[in-house]
Amino acid sequence: MSNLRNSNQYRLGDRAVRRLGYGAMQLAGKGVFGPPKDRQEAVLVLREAVESGVNHIDTSDFYGPHITNEIIREALHPYKDDLVIVTKIGAIRGEDASWNPAFSKEELTRAVHDNLRNLGLEVIEVVNLRAMFDVHGPAEGSLEEPLEVLADLQRQGLVRHIGLSNVTAKQIDDARKITDIVCVQNQYNLAHRGDDALIDQLAEQGTAYVPFFPLGGFSPLQSSTLSDVAAHMEATPMQVALAWLLKRAPNILLIPGTSSRAHLRENLGVAAIELSDEVMSELNGMAA
Repeated sequence: MSNLRNSNQYRLGDRAVRRLGYGAMQLAGKGVFGPPKDRQEAVLVLREAVESGVNHIDTSDFYGPHITNEIIREALHPYKDDLVIVTKIGAIRGEDASWNPAFSKEELTRAVHDNLRNLGLEVIEVVNLRAMFDVHGPAEGSLEEPLEVLADLQRQGLVRHIGLSNVTAKQIDDARKITDIVCVQNQYNLAHRGDDALIDQLAEQGTAYVPFFPLGGFSPLQSSTLSDVAAHMEATPMQVALAWLLKRAPNILLIPGTSSRAHLRENLGVAAIELSDEVMSELNGMAA
């Protein structure tokens, strides 16, 4: 069993978390909607992750909806003192499994209370506000009103720290005028490098960056390059892609998700992979 207890850490708010965490999105059913095929396996995945040293779990009550948070509570409550659970709000699921904006004061307040109830918490360590101006990627638009709502919930003691998801650099700068931002969660991987400058800027500021879709959207040529590097290293393409992210910047926190214990062990094995400067250079060239 992999053990992460000696792996690198980074600050998330006022807590130190291991840089290799776990994303709960895949614990719900197909399309992140409805229950999983094997709920008991989902419970066992979570328990093994925490037993292996994972102390950062990313979730949302709109996964399922409610499903992943209910499974997290069943598997892990009462929670270990060092476990940091991060959730996100700003969206709601339609009956057709659609993803819809939920930015009103009432919707945001309800979402925080839903997360608290379904996770069995009195306060949420970090709540990310998910921008929904474009569900496919960051798009400009004012986050002032929803952030004011979230900041008020923070003052009430229901939320300890605030982060942002699916946002632009301008939105982050504007948000900092309202409240401290402890993390940013955007799409970023070997093939999609649009946040390169932002990651470096956030690192200078001591702000965590949490990439999602670490293997999404690769071209056939890029996939072939990654597969060749992985074969040479006797690793999987996913492991190499995750190892690249860990080495890319010290403020990157990973949240690979899975509903399988075997796949979980593969993901956690990334902590032991060392990429040489030569390999990093080859992989960096994939984005050219």
